[in-house]
Amino acid sequence: MKRLLMLLPLAIFLLVAVFLYRGLFLDPTELPSALIGKPLPSFSLPSVEDPQRVVTAEDIKGKPALVNVWATWCVACKVEHPVLNKLAEQGVVIHGVNYKDDNASAQKWLKDFHDPYQLNIRDEQGSLGLDLGVYGAPETFLVDKQGIIRHKYVGVIDERVWREQLAALYQQLVDE
Repeated sequence: MKRLLMLLPLAIFLLVAVFLYRGLFLDPTELPSALIGKPLPSFSLPSVEDPQRVVTAEDIKGKPALVNVWATWCVACKVEHPVLNKLAEQGVVIHGVNYKDDNASAQKWLKDFHDPYQLNIRDEQGSLGLDLGVYGAPETFLVDKQGIIRHKYVGVIDERVWREQLAALYQQLVDE
C-alpha cells in the first residue's frame, strides 16, 4: 500500500504532462465559442458614425456577414484594417463592433484609414463584447443571413487567413 502511495505523485505528474503536451498543438485562433449555432446576442447600441442611430441585432440580419470586433487602441487591428477594406471593396459584408473605445477616436480612425463597415456598433462599455465572449480585439464572427453565429476567428485576418480559412466559409453562407 505504501508503494502505491509513493507512485501517486508520479501518476499525477504524468497526467499533467500529457495534458500540457496536448496543449502545445492547439491553435489559439480557434478558441471555442458557446455561441456557435446560436443567434447574435440581443443588443441595442448607438452607431459609431451617428450616435443618434440605434443599432440592434435585427439590423445585421438579411445577408451573411463578418462581424469584426475592433478598436483604435488595438495594434493588430491596424494591421488587419487594409485587408478588411479590400474585402469590403470585393463585396464582403462587414459589420464592426468598436470595442471599449472612445467614439471620437473611432470616427477619426475610420476617416483616416477608410471605413469597411456597413454598420458600426459603438460598444464603449464592452457589454456586447462580453455577451459575445470576446477575449480582445481583433475577433471576427461569421454570421449567416438569419443572424446565427457560424464561426469565430480570433486574431488578425490577413490575406492568407482569408484565403485559407474564412473565404470558403463565407462563400458557403452566401450560397445557402
